[in-house]
Amino acid sequence: MNGSSKLMARRLVKQVGPRLFTTSTIHTVINEPATTISGGGGLFGSRTGSSVVDWMRIPGVGVRYASTLSLDKDEKIVKKQTTIGDLTAEKAKETETAIASYWGVGPSKITKEDGSEWKWHCFRPWETYKADTSIDLKKHHAPTTFMDKVAYWTVKSLRFPTDLFFQSRYGCRAMMLETVAAVPGMVGGMLLHCKSLRRFEHSGGWIKALLEEAENERMHLMTFMEVANPRWYERALVFTVQGVFFNAYFLAYMVSPKFAHRVVGYLEEEAIHSYTEFLKELDKGNIENVPAPAIAMDYWRLPAGSTLRDVVMVVRADEAHHRDVNHFASDIHYQGRELKEAPAPIGYH
Repeated sequence: MNGSSKLMARRLVKQVGPRLFTTSTIHTVINEPATTISGGGGLFGSRTGSSVVDWMRIPGVGVRYASTLSLDKDEKIVKKQTTIGDLTAEKAKETETAIASYWGVGPSKITKEDGSEWKWHCFRPWETYKADTSIDLKKHHAPTTFMDKVAYWTVKSLRFPTDLFFQSRYGCRAMMLETVAAVPGMVGGMLLHCKSLRRFEHSGGWIKALLEEAENERMHLMTFMEVANPRWYERALVFTVQGVFFNAYFLAYMVSPKFAHRVVGYLEEEAIHSYTEFLKELDKGNIENVPAPAIAMDYWRLPAGSTLRDVVMVVRADEAHHRDVNHFASDIHYQGRELKEAPAPIGYH
């Protein structure tokens, strides 16, 4: 590069550089009206009173940055203050920060039947229900085929280390159980969802039914987290068990959905047994029958004054319903049919 070319380059960088790399220029580009590039008047196009870098104001740049940078700091964070009883002036105001959505997407205020504010964001009133505790808890699918026997004894073999590890700590056992029980519905629903997309066909409602099962199991976990205090090694165990079980169940469902659903059916039968033992310990007084957590009161619409025993009762009923759904799904496959051919039991808790 000769001397004159270097001089021209330095002058260009000196004039254009600050406008390209300063934040003030970016805000100017966003807030000022965009201009169009004209054919004459300079290297980049120009208008009267404009500099050589007016080409920066094309609409594309505004669209790129306007969604975030055009908001002032005060617009992004909304502060709300609430008064708390008769506490001192310093402690009387509690500041909460909420994210203001630029797109107008925000949570709507929901009130309960008594007029109080609905405080749960993880579920809504229309997702709550009253559990059917009259369901038959003793139903059992007797394994007859080779695959059924493999599924049955696989589940039975998993019970021994669980009993050895948790022993009579049924609160933590229930918590661990739910971290595993919430996996099959999500895996099955996901695979059916992908299958529906590939084949351009309906699922018969089974995607929703299985995802509904997974969500219900997750709510069991959210409830027992309120009454159990897991130790650090139990939390670590959750990582290991969930990682192994997720991948194992994923492969099992890919190879044989009827086997996968049968395994879950037997898992739910074992869950019924575990919660029955939990109730026996509560009745004996070996486990304190504490008041039911607030989340359980709202999710299952439990009456005022409900206790942990009432929570275990409704959770056990849910497991019995999941038992029926998965054994039913496996039976459909054993008949040589697909799940979409039978209406899914949506809302069957």
